[in-house]
Amino acid sequence: MFWRFSAAALLCAAAISCNAGSLQLCSKPPDPSAAEQDRLIRFAAVIKAELQASGQGLALVARSGLDLARFGIRYSHAGLSLKDSTNAPWSVRQLYYNCEADQPRLYDEGLSGFLLGTHDPALGYASIVLLPAEAAEPLARAGLDDARARALLGERYSANAYPWSLQYQNCNQWLIELLASAWGGADDAELPPRQQAQAWLRQSGYRPHEVDVGWRPLMWLSHLIPWLHSDDHPPEDLAAKRVQISLPDAIESFARERWPGARRIEFCHDRERIVIHRGWEPLAEGCKPGEQDQVLPY
Repeated sequence: MFWRFSAAALLCAAAISCNAGSLQLCSKPPDPSAAEQDRLIRFAAVIKAELQASGQGLALVARSGLDLARFGIRYSHAGLSLKDSTNAPWSVRQLYYNCEADQPRLYDEGLSGFLLGTHDPALGYASIVLLPAEAAEPLARAGLDDARARALLGERYSANAYPWSLQYQNCNQWLIELLASAWGGADDAELPPRQQAQAWLRQSGYRPHEVDVGWRPLMWLSHLIPWLHSDDHPPEDLAAKRVQISLPDAIESFARERWPGARRIEFCHDRERIVIHRGWEPLAEGCKPGEQDQVLPY
């Protein structure tokens, strides 16, 4: 059974964002003000209009969540936006950590609710990747197949899950394993679905995001937070104070390399405007539009 909701869900936080001020991430975040909600809903409407105009049936979609700028990371959470979702058109199928149940679950969430999970309602970013038909069609079938999606769901959640282990899983890892299952990761029926997917990803050149955690107390925090672990990571990575994690940028890069015809559109908003940027070069920081970008005032 998939859980459906239209309000902000629990953040799929990357472990590298944790600090002493964010140990209560499983507490319900403050509700955005009416004005902030209005901006985010209008922001979602612009993205949904682009999806509808694309003529595609799905898109990879990512949003900013916790502020990871200190690591050079803009996006922390990704999912699959499906036009034919049984929840609502263009709902996002994704994994979230359910704090009460202490386990990962799959959710179908409206696009507005997906964006309401941003850390800063005054400044946010989102991206969509539109795939060529030969990639989009099998992925749409996989994404809409409840049994297949659940078969790739790990039993235990870790925000900083090591991508080449079956011990834990984070939100972005579930998504990249779904892509693998759709694009060719089910060739060996003797292996469990997640193991098949990871084997195919290795063979296909998938490269997780490598993060230098430096002095930050990742290993210490892993003993205090139920959704943060280090025992699945290679000892040599921990000794070098780095971790490999599946993040949206790694998923987008893999899709672009495998399907050169993939198109990317990036969006941002501040308190005054929405900016639409087409192409693989990232939007400027601070939601500053370039010469070719489209600007929509609120």
